[in-house]
Amino acid sequence: MPLALLYLLAFSAYVWHFATRHPLIGRAATATLLGAVLVHTFQLGMYTMELGLPPMAGSAGAISTFVWMLAVAYLSIEVTTEERAIGVFVTPLLAVLQALVSRGTMPTDIPAYFAGPFVALHVGALLFAYASFALACVIGITYMLLFRELKTRTPGVFFQRLPSLQVLDQMNMRAVTIGWVLLTIGLAGGALWLRDAGVQSANDPRVPMMTATDPKILLAALTWAIYGLQLAFRRWASLTPRRAAWLSTLGFIVVLLNFLPVAYFFARSHNFA
Repeated sequence: MPLALLYLLAFSAYVWHFATRHPLIGRAATATLLGAVLVHTFQLGMYTMELGLPPMAGSAGAISTFVWMLAVAYLSIEVTTEERAIGVFVTPLLAVLQALVSRGTMPTDIPAYFAGPFVALHVGALLFAYASFALACVIGITYMLLFRELKTRTPGVFFQRLPSLQVLDQMNMRAVTIGWVLLTIGLAGGALWLRDAGVQSANDPRVPMMTATDPKILLAALTWAIYGLQLAFRRWASLTPRRAAWLSTLGFIVVLLNFLPVAYFFARSHNFA
């Protein structure tokens, strides 16, 4: 069964649980998502054994790995909080992104410098950061939905099923903080990687294009600035939780632009497929 279909099945189970709040259906939804993650883990592991490198090269490999990381990150939150309501918002993102790369091909010709010591630090930290930002986006959207119900004084489905605004705000800022720290580490790892690549693979046409003007690098820097400003304004400028939720959504829109149209059509230096 295709991975996208497994994630879609998990989404259906979470919708059912969101509508009924039945504990048994909730456990079934978690088990379905866990099964999809296990299958995904096996597929990525087989690819790693074939290629000899982690499955993070090329658009298809990076997005599929991102989907896996997001699913694992969400499951860890669900297990620790025993709160499944957010699953109905996370699982459709998993299904859609995995469907987009389901017909993509994993790269088989990887540059030598992709196996350098800083590659795993660079790519792995960035993908984990983007997974954290995706969770922050979902949490931010749920915050705004609940806020709207409370503001209009018409408590409804979200009031009955979502955690409190305070809990959602704490989860949002925690995800943003973790993501921003990982993004900082990933960008630093990329700079160290580029230093080595410039020596080892000076003839590779992609190396000279790894500058701040490359669309993929530029959007990564913009993402770092958006979330950095969000953390700074929240700490020192009394940024409201509602505006923080909006910024989490805005930042992830930039992440998606970097992952999809830019990665597929405009990337000049990070095209390994």
